[in-house]
This record gives sequence, structure tokens and C-alpha cells, in this order.
Amino acid sequence: MSDYYGRVSADQDALTKLISYIPGFSGYIEREKRRAADKLLRDTVARRFEELYKRLSALQSELIQQGAIEFVDDMEKAAVLMRTFTDKIRNATYGYAGFFDAVKINEQELAQLYAFDNAFFELGEQINAALDTVEQSLGTPEALPAAIRHLTSLNREAVNTFDRRYEVVSGSK
Repeated sequence: MSDYYGRVSADQDALTKLISYIPGFSGYIEREKRRAADKLLRDTVARRFEELYKRLSALQSELIQQGAIEFVDDMEKAAVLMRTFTDKIRNATYGYAGFFDAVKINEQELAQLYAFDNAFFELGEQINAALDTVEQSLGTPEALPAAIRHLTSLNREAVNTFDRRYEVVSGSK
């Protein structure tokens, strides 16, 4: 997250720097930078999961072409979970701004949010590896069900991780 925050901070123009000297306004600027960084981070995660979704869809097509119709429903479960996560992350209310005006986030909660954000990238890598396993298991009916179950469980974990992050942001944990 800090890299995204740094990119947003570096883009400050001269007027914003001047206005930052106004008492109380710097806190507003800081919240806006965090909000922009949060959006940038979520857009990056969503794009990554869109790429994974395309790959998953291609594997579904491959299953159909190979006549492995019995596995298509199981792959669809993984696809629905991945789409759900991607939609949630892309369309979530921005953090570090409006939410935090009403709900004060302390340093411990902010550290939790960063841990969740890091988990999204780690889950993306794990899902990519699980897609590799599914791809390698095509044509191997003994190995394919376990590979698909693992892929589905990782996508379920992504949805659950987002939901837990949202609980921290909304103060409903």
C-alpha cells in the first residue's frame, strides 16, 4: 500500500502544496491521498483478478472441448467466487476517507487493513498457481477434482478476506 500512497503523494501539484499550509486542510489532503491510494490498490487487485478470471474461463472452455463436462459445474463455482471477489473489490466504498470520517481507524486497525491488502496479492499468486495445477491436471480425471476444489477454496478465501477487511473499515468487527 505504501508504494501506491507514494505514487499519489508524488503527484501533488503546487496549489495542493500551498493549500496544505492552511490549518486543518492538510488532514483533508492526507485523507484524500489515502483514498486515492486505496482506489489505486483496489483497481490493481481487480485487474489482476480479471486476468485470472480470463484464464479460468479458458480452462472451462478446455474442459468442455475435452468432453470433461462433469467438471464444468465445479469450475463454475470457482469462477462465480472469483467474479464475486473482483466485483466487491472494484466497487467497494473507498477506505481512508468518508468511512474514516465517521469511524476512526487507529494504527492497529490500519495495520490490519494493510495485512488484508497484502493478502489479496498473495491470494492472487496462490490462485495463479492453482490454475497452473488445474491446467496440468487436464486429462487426468483422478487429479482434476482435487485441483478444482483447491482453486474454489482459494477463491472463497479471497471473498472471506475481503469481507473481514470490510468489517475493520466499517467498525462492525
